[in-house]
Amino acid sequence: MQTVSLKRNLRSSARERVFIDLPQADMKFLQLFASKMGWFVDKKQNLWDKYIQNSPQNVDLSDEEIMEEVRVVRYGKL
Repeated sequence: MQTVSLKRNLRSSARERVFIDLPQADMKFLQLFASKMGWFVDKKQNLWDKYIQNSPQNVDLSDEEIMEEVRVVRYGKL
């Protein structure tokens, strides 16, 4: 199974991102259908690769500062 992301090529801000698990044999059909509908198809791995590639490489935070932020998100205020 492959997880893909579909995004319609619209000029307005009304976009919806959908994730679908489908058999690999159906991938070519989905890509053809999506192109006819004006949608973009992207694999989940490509989305992760783009995210990692665009993330900051050198973050000036100590391990303690990172854990403090994690605690705030998980448990609320310290």
